[in-house]
Amino acid sequence: MTDHRARVDELLADYRRSRDRLASVQRELAVISASATSPDGAVTATVGARGTLTDLELTEAAYRLRPDRLAQLIVRTAQDAAARAAERTYQALGSVLPAGTDPEALVRGTADLRPEEVAPPVARPRVVEDDEDFDQRDWLNGGTR
Repeated sequence: MTDHRARVDELLADYRRSRDRLASVQRELAVISASATSPDGAVTATVGARGTLTDLELTEAAYRLRPDRLAQLIVRTAQDAAARAAERTYQALGSVLPAGTDPEALVRGTADLRPEEVAPPVARPRVVEDDEDFDQRDWLNGGTR
């Protein structure tokens, strides 16, 4: 009975260490933030661990850009910041994952799936099988479209 109790105590201690390490990683993930600045310095984007935009800074030069150019610059800069935050997330998770586990695939939700399992479904053309389809009728002009 003593061996059994010692084994239970050992398992509980392992469990507590695992929970403490998990809590530590959660705290690490909660404060991950990354910033990127556009090559021209006009835009700086800051994102959190999940890539959510948390801050956006525009210099005077940004206001001289055409709106479509500024929008593209903001999107690209935010994407750069999100990639940096993602890398930090992968590093934090890598310390608690089993050896050989890809943190990026885990975060994407594809860790144990084959590429064909995560590919978007192929759209099938709509097939009309009966004469009761009124979508293709142009009732005002007496014909079909």
